[in-house]
Amino acid sequence: MPRVLPGQLEDKTIFITGSGGVLGTTYVRRMLAAGARVIASDLPGPRAERLVAEHGANPSFTFLPLDVADEAQVTAIFARILDMGLKPNVVLNNAAITGELLMGAGRPFPDFAETTVADFERTLRTNLTGAFMVARQMDRDIVGRWPVKLINVASMYALNAPHHDIYEGMPFRSFSAYTVTKAGIHGLTLWLASYWRKRQATVNTIAPGAVFNGHSEEFRRRVSELIMAGRMAEPDEIADAMLFLCSAQSDYITGQIHHVDGGFNGW
Repeated sequence: MPRVLPGQLEDKTIFITGSGGVLGTTYVRRMLAAGARVIASDLPGPRAERLVAEHGANPSFTFLPLDVADEAQVTAIFARILDMGLKPNVVLNNAAITGELLMGAGRPFPDFAETTVADFERTLRTNLTGAFMVARQMDRDIVGRWPVKLINVASMYALNAPHHDIYEGMPFRSFSAYTVTKAGIHGLTLWLASYWRKRQATVNTIAPGAVFNGHSEEFRRRVSELIMAGRMAEPDEIADAMLFLCSAQSDYITGQIHHVDGGFNGW
């Protein structure tokens, strides 16, 4: 069971992009339980509605609709937050187009040779350009005004090639744009950690491993054979590390990638 540290985040106001997925919803729940003020964002739709239904009555929770691929929306987001009297001191770049998101939307997984430039660039726009735009707006609106942490969310595939064989016969697969953007996320972390070093800001990357989300027994078996721990992660296990990175306990850490993958990266 994950350890609950009451008050761990009681001095934090945390802004999260892409809050409606399996990890985003876990982060929101755990951060509220740890005493944080949470500003969640996601695209309008069922995921956002479920978040508001679950947490809308909590005075420490705020939801703002946001498409990180839309420059105008990102440009205005911190002004909106500041106008509400909130001062975010932790930001999570968590929004991403993932394989499971595409599967849920009924989108096809074409072979690499059939991948269109439009589809590749759509993923790039959300996963990497969106993270850049959020960070750029932080630079304009909040960095240097008070201490702040940025946590960029990558993947077990940020620095490692996917094992394509495990996806044979599955309704989803690894796709090139995802790996490319998640590798780029850590490049953004490194650049910003150095650039913001004199402005009371730290920047880190978290690289979650394979997280169980209703996968078939066969897929669980295949991926678990690639992991030292011998199993997929539960969402709360990724959240344990995320809460640490959000907390004062990580104040002396910056410019790092934190693999939370049961040893997948260590083979």
